[in-house]
Amino acid sequence: MHKIPLIVAAAASLATGGCIKGAQATDSSKISDAIKAQDVQWAKDYAAKDVNAIESHYQSDGALAGPGYLAQTAAERRAVLTAFMGDPSFTQRFSSDCVDVAKSGDFAASRGHFTVTMTDTAAKKPADYAGEYLTVYKKDPDGSWKAIERFLTVGPEPVAPATK
Repeated sequence: MHKIPLIVAAAASLATGGCIKGAQATDSSKISDAIKAQDVQWAKDYAAKDVNAIESHYQSDGALAGPGYLAQTAAERRAVLTAFMGDPSFTQRFSSDCVDVAKSGDFAASRGHFTVTMTDTAAKKPADYAGEYLTVYKKDPDGSWKAIERFLTVGPEPVAPATK
């Protein structure tokens, strides 16, 4: 089963609402707060290099994609994460810039920026990379939020908008 149509549909439904604003319904605000809190914990799990804790944020069939890889199964995702965590230079810092919640309340997306340090295999020394990410979450039957898609793209760090 191809996940691309699901990703496009979820992103389209989420994109129509924009980032959470103060006028949104209380449930959306609660969901947004829960996703932001989960993103904070996820960042702590990366800092601890705890593959099991990082994995706990995904649904079993959640995909992880970044430059040069697409992990579509739990085993593939775990292999990618284990390789990253095995790099002594690896660190990842990320922060959510926007959380959007579907009107249905069963999907949400977190978009933000990240920086990663990892060993450049050609230069054999640590290198820094910056970029942006998009994580699509689905509400589990137990009420928790799990990532079904997480995409990272390398690019320049975001620039703060000019003040008027």
